[in-house]
Amino acid sequence: MMAKQKTERPPTIETVNIGAAAVDIGSREHVAAVNPDVTDAPVRAFGTFTHDLHDLAYWFKSHGVTSVAMESTGVYWIPAHEILEQHGFEVILVNARYAKNVPGRKTDVSDASWLRQLHSYGLLRRSFRPSAQIATLRAYLRQRERLVEYAAAHIH
Repeated sequence: MMAKQKTERPPTIETVNIGAAAVDIGSREHVAAVNPDVTDAPVRAFGTFTHDLHDLAYWFKSHGVTSVAMESTGVYWIPAHEILEQHGFEVILVNARYAKNVPGRKTDVSDASWLRQLHSYGLLRRSFRPSAQIATLRAYLRQRERLVEYAAAHIH
């Protein structure tokens, strides 16, 4: 006679960030996702121009978003990050490698929806982002370095 095995339900993951949204950053368009419980169309594409980024922020506000996660891809994330912060959102920058390594990723789910889901569960780790003053200083130092390199090239 076999012993009856007790089957336990797997633990459920609780949503810790109800106002979570995510943006999959691209060079030609940004794909944004909000909570599917608040709208029939939770995923939408936006352009990369400044007015498009403001439209993205207004769309987020209209859907009750408070926090936005975005993957750090090249330099395309910088304008989106700055504009979303100006609109009062908490914006976290996520290394794409960390988001891809979380188990359970489905190929038929868009990256933006997957990022939003991970962000709503609190499973994403924020990348380091220096303060505004340090970022400005770093930009000046990079520009100075380029100018010195150009001057050296002209001397040679």
